[in-house]
Amino acid sequence: MENRKEKILVVDDEASIRRILETRLSMIGYDVVTAADGEEALGVFRREHPNLVVLDVMMPKLDGYGVCQELRKESDVPIIMLTALGDVADRITGLELGADDYVVKPFSPKELEARIRSVLRRVDKTTTATGIPSSGVITITSIKIDTNKRQVYKNNERIRLTGMEFSLLELLVSRSGEAFSRTEILQEVWGYTPERHVDTRVVDVHISRLRAKLEDDPSNPDLILTARGTGYLFQRITEPSLKAE
Repeated sequence: MENRKEKILVVDDEASIRRILETRLSMIGYDVVTAADGEEALGVFRREHPNLVVLDVMMPKLDGYGVCQELRKESDVPIIMLTALGDVADRITGLELGADDYVVKPFSPKELEARIRSVLRRVDKTTTATGIPSSGVITITSIKIDTNKRQVYKNNERIRLTGMEFSLLELLVSRSGEAFSRTEILQEVWGYTPERHVDTRVVDVHISRLRAKLEDDPSNPDLILTARGTGYLFQRITEPSLKAE
C-alpha cells in the first residue's frame, strides 16, 4: 500500500459484516469508517470524505439505492453495491443509479477486496492510454475529452462522469474504430477475468450511462456504437480531431 491511506466507508445494517470488513480492510492498509443505515451513511460520508463506498442495498431508514442516488447528486466517489437480491434486474438498478460495481451476498471477502483494489486503481490512474495524443486532449464535434484532468466537456459545459465511466470512455477512445468485446472491457476496466465474472451487464449499463451523458440522441448514438455480436466501439477519430491544446 502507498503511504497515503485510502479511506473506505462500509455501509451495512448487519453488525457482523461491518466488523468483518472493517477488520479485513484495515489489516490490508485501508482506513475504514462504518455506518449501520442509509441516513447515517450520508452523514458519515459528508464528514469523512471517503475514497470509496461499500454500500448494502437492503437497509432501514434509507436503502442503498436511495443512498446511491443522494451520493451521485454531490460526488463521483466510487460505489460498490452489496446485494442479497436474487433478481438480476435488482442488481442492475444500482448500476443504473450510478454504482460502479456490485457484489452478490453471500460474498467472499477476498473477492470484495479485489474489486475494491481494481476500482481504486482505475479511478487513481494517471497514465495516458496508448492512442491518446501527447496533449491528452481529444475533440470530437461538441465533445472534448481531457485525459490528463480526466474531465469531459460537451458544448464547453463539463459533464460529470464517475471514475469508471471515464476509464471506459478512455479505453474506447484510445482505440477508436476498434470493437471491444464485453469480456475485454471487463478485463481492461474492471480487472475481471472471464472465470471470475461472467455477468457482462455491468458493461452494458455503463455504456448506456455514457450514451445518456454524451450523445445527442442516446437511442441512436453517433459516438459510442454497438458492434453487433461483439461489443462496443467508439467511432473512428480522424487526425484533425486530435487537437493539441
